[in-house]
Amino acid sequence: MNNRRVSSFFLRSKIIPVFFLLSLSIVLAACGGRSGFFKLEGRFANMNQGEFYVYSEDGVTDGIDTIKVNGGRFAYEVPCTRAAVLMLVFPNFSEQPIFAEPGKSVSIKADASHMKEMEVKGTDDNELMTDFRLQIANASPPEVTRLAETFIRNHADSPVSVYLVRRYFILGDKSDVSKAKSLIDLMLKEQEKNGLLMRMKQQVDTLSMTAVGSRLPSFAIIDTKGEAVTQEDLSTGVAVINVWASWRYETKDMQRQLKLLSRQSGGRLHLLGISIDASKNDCENAMKQDTITWHNVCDEQMFDGKLVRQLGITSVPYNLVMKDGRVVARGLSKADLKKKVEELLQE
Repeated sequence: MNNRRVSSFFLRSKIIPVFFLLSLSIVLAACGGRSGFFKLEGRFANMNQGEFYVYSEDGVTDGIDTIKVNGGRFAYEVPCTRAAVLMLVFPNFSEQPIFAEPGKSVSIKADASHMKEMEVKGTDDNELMTDFRLQIANASPPEVTRLAETFIRNHADSPVSVYLVRRYFILGDKSDVSKAKSLIDLMLKEQEKNGLLMRMKQQVDTLSMTAVGSRLPSFAIIDTKGEAVTQEDLSTGVAVINVWASWRYETKDMQRQLKLLSRQSGGRLHLLGISIDASKNDCENAMKQDTITWHNVCDEQMFDGKLVRQLGITSVPYNLVMKDGRVVARGLSKADLKKKVEELLQE
């Protein structure tokens, strides 16, 4: 899908839904779907005509698909041969997860101005997620985290818990690696053959090596220009590792912001981009379009790339902020990243 088209739609839309999220491999289901497909349908109040978007970092979709809303209703069907998480993206980049499974279908009912209260019916897992979404709709951030932990402990056998532990205890600048470890161990007792959980456990162990206060691990990679890059290139002054993809508009928007910050810094800001595009051509075309000249890595391995795994990166957008080679923040939003970099450059 054309990124300029997505951008112009977001800019002209006056709908204000809710929040944004990430990746994984989980489940959603119901009756009525075709074998080998997953179907999503529903209706929105306060959105008669429009469109929103869907993607899956599990590879169920190829980049971003567009879902059209006509007369307040929509329908979407996608080939699906394994359980996965679909992320619905609304006009202000807010996101909601849908758990997909082959041969299943679900229905959505929502008010476009109150997406936190979106109801998804058709499978136990999506209905569990709906209950949790309604429970946290008006909760404070600390309360949301507490409720997420309670949910996970009460539903250790659910794929929804796998999503929640990642969302609230692994991602973001307030990740709690020790809590994530204990919750993953609890879930593995109920889901001992869940390969995703096993990989998450390994990722959490890696995250502890790049936690705030630690130094970057040693690495040596080749960028898109064929030039060698190591951790030493980011060992002095202020540096940012930005994880992006050509099919995620907000990651490219963040990269443009870093371009401006780099120009304003007079060369004092060091940057490294990691593209998780499956195609190096897509990565290079996006860089050319935005005149991105600093080191960027695209090994076409997506989240299985050596450097991505070494740094414990499991989602996009993502970032690591360093000062003199030591991690000072990670997983910041666009606004927080700008604020943090400006603060560090003024020190």
